[in-house]
Amino acid sequence: MNKLAALGGTAVVPRHLRHVQWPLVEEEDRKAVLDALDGARLVSNSDGANPVSALESQWARHFGFDHCVAVSTGTAALSLALAALGVGPGDEVIVPALSFIATGLAPVHQMAVPVFADVDPVTFNLDPDDVERRITERTAAIIPVHLHGAPADMDRILDIARRHGLAVIEDAAQAPGATHRGRPVGGLGDVGAFSLQATKNIPTCGEGGLLVTGNAELAATVRRGRQFGEVIEAGQDRDYVSHGLGWNHKMNAIQAAFTSSQLARFDGYEHARQQNIARFLARLGELPGLRIPVARAGTTHVWHILRFRFDPAAFGLDGVRPEALRATLRRLLRAEGVPISQYQLMPLPDQKVFVDRVGFGSGYPWTVTGATRPPAGEGHPVARAVIADSLTLQKRHLHPESGDLLQRYADAFEKVWANADMVATLTAGAS
Repeated sequence: MNKLAALGGTAVVPRHLRHVQWPLVEEEDRKAVLDALDGARLVSNSDGANPVSALESQWARHFGFDHCVAVSTGTAALSLALAALGVGPGDEVIVPALSFIATGLAPVHQMAVPVFADVDPVTFNLDPDDVERRITERTAAIIPVHLHGAPADMDRILDIARRHGLAVIEDAAQAPGATHRGRPVGGLGDVGAFSLQATKNIPTCGEGGLLVTGNAELAATVRRGRQFGEVIEAGQDRDYVSHGLGWNHKMNAIQAAFTSSQLARFDGYEHARQQNIARFLARLGELPGLRIPVARAGTTHVWHILRFRFDPAAFGLDGVRPEALRATLRRLLRAEGVPISQYQLMPLPDQKVFVDRVGFGSGYPWTVTGATRPPAGEGHPVARAVIADSLTLQKRHLHPESGDLLQRYADAFEKVWANADMVATLTAGAS
């Protein structure tokens, strides 16, 4: 049995292998950016074709969406989607209790109240049963998140939305390329929002977002909203007339050109990732007390983040708090060179911005709906359990040539599990 690195042994993953570049910046990316700089159209409202409109067409064509609008961030895409659908003061929007903060903030940006529903213990996405329990006469929309690249249960969510007359905005920030029953996520509800932030599976050189929809009128409303409410038409001079509330949520040409170049390589990268991750998870699935991420039947998971849950009882540690085992495994795996981390320290309803309810001042938007303040730290038991007993792996596995590195990670997991007695001793000491 090899001695654990945390106790003086040799780490499984040598230090020189621990840095993994993402995104991969190739010569074609550099050329695309330089070509954009040399062009005359550096903003999305320039007359005629430009890198932004080219990305919109390329994204729609590649994944099979009817309309695509490029914006400054994935968060801006969510806010613009809600605005275009008429969600505003007095409305409630159901969002998952486990997600990135932007999912909960987007309704507040529209003076609507986020209502948090619990999540599924396997996919970590919205629990449709809890969604239905939280619908009131004020509910206007549902934002399912395809968290970590796993499609949400869209069949049931769309059925609930239809029966109650609710809009569905898909937060597909982490899921470009994921499918549900053969259809791309983002294109199942009324509108879908993607993020192109540099850590994403399809990145830009910084921040960026895309909004997709099958509704031409909705797409036109979003285009107005991203630029001050103005109508921008090819061949027409800009008149600077705002026809409604708008923002400055435009994407620039350099970001668009970089993403277009990345998108051209996405299918090859994704094919390699699927193979690499399948081999990795197959090995980890043999370890007792470790619950690996899985793809639900009829879906394609794109593995933006890999979340692992740990079961103390199955590990032979009855009565041990999940947090204690998680902390021990984090320490031991990181010492072996596995960059495992605790992603999301709390469920969304525990975030200070939602607990304090300062919002826009005087408690708005919550005071508009008269929403009661739930007891701190209560509710959403599944989301809380997932946070308590899980760790995540991010970015390193996105590299298409990470297969050998992932096998080393698997070696490290197996080494730690082979030292189960020491894991038990360290966990007991930390409890």
